[in-house]
Amino acid sequence: MKKSIIIWCLLLLTSTLSGQQDIDYILLGRAYSEAGKAGEAIDVLSSAIEKNPGLLLFLERASAYMLNGDYSAAIKDFNAANAIEEASGEYGLARVYALKGDVATSLYHLELNLISPFKKSEKEIMLDPSFSLVENRSEWRQFWKKSWYGRDEEIVSEIEYYTSSKKIEEARALLAELQRDYPDSEDYVYSAALVAVAAGNYPEAVRIISGFAGNRTAPGKYLKVLAEAQEASGNNAGAPATFTRLIEIGSADAGIFLRRAECYRKTGEFGKASADVERYLALYPENMKAISMAGRLEMAKGDNIKALEYFSRNLKLYPNDAQCYIDRANSYFTAKSWDWAVKDYSMSLDLQPDDSDAWLNKGLSNLNLGKTLDACHDFKKAFSLGNKRAIELISRNCIR
Repeated sequence: MKKSIIIWCLLLLTSTLSGQQDIDYILLGRAYSEAGKAGEAIDVLSSAIEKNPGLLLFLERASAYMLNGDYSAAIKDFNAANAIEEASGEYGLARVYALKGDVATSLYHLELNLISPFKKSEKEIMLDPSFSLVENRSEWRQFWKKSWYGRDEEIVSEIEYYTSSKKIEEARALLAELQRDYPDSEDYVYSAALVAVAAGNYPEAVRIISGFAGNRTAPGKYLKVLAEAQEASGNNAGAPATFTRLIEIGSADAGIFLRRAECYRKTGEFGKASADVERYLALYPENMKAISMAGRLEMAKGDNIKALEYFSRNLKLYPNDAQCYIDRANSYFTAKSWDWAVKDYSMSLDLQPDDSDAWLNKGLSNLNLGKTLDACHDFKKAFSLGNKRAIELISRNCIR
């Protein structure tokens, strides 16, 4: 963990030049919070606030204070956010007072949020565990008898639900209503793109939303839909630019680095991809997916020794995961270390015996070791599991 913090501090120094320092501190603070280290998150964010008392930093530190049970400090930070930008901290204040069991004050601040530009969706509020202590109170039920959302907002929320559930026809019916009653609204454009993505029509989604998302003040949800559509349509040049914009506008989601890295990998920009993966690993050093991706990138760059270091690291962390053995076996296979490849493919197959590719590669490794009988057994097993590539190998090596 200390090594990761050193790496991240270097990234913070570099990010000062690009104006991303606040986001980097927020990402580091969030990583600490998610690891159950709210105190360390508070220290990191406090250091950042001393240098630059920004809105997002106060909001993030307030959340860390809440996790640490220091509600008074959280209230102070949410009020500091309000002082920087009116109503920006009201939802946080509603959450804090709900946790304190003060339903009246919580609803007071929630109302201020619902009439502000920072308005949260009903779904987000209802799923927020912060309100669990007050949601059965009569005041809470009375509050929600009032209609806080317009019909257009209700339609968009329902479309988001239906598209996430792949209920395309239901979403299209609501989209038609939105088009009829609110044809010029940005919500219609956003919803139409959502439906196109859910239906698998990614180029159409890009066409629909790219104009609106091109606006430098476009909401993050527009950019997220655009990035998803670009990524799914194979636009591995456009998607990284959109992911970069998401980071620039303050989307403190470290997972964006992995998604951008995958796009860079596909365009052969392995250096950029590795930089993004390392940035993620500096925050989450034990993330299996990121370690695997780092190893595969080193293989692509031709550094099999470094790739093996990553894959071995994953196996120490996740000794019962078949994919971790497959990753290292593939690295041994590439290096023509056939004995070691056979051992790791065998370990993976003990955990996941229906992997036809692992059987096939184990067979090829045995074949290179001169163990034809073992190889034929592996090829036949791969064929029985539906691997058609095994047919030629069986006919060439196993039929006498």
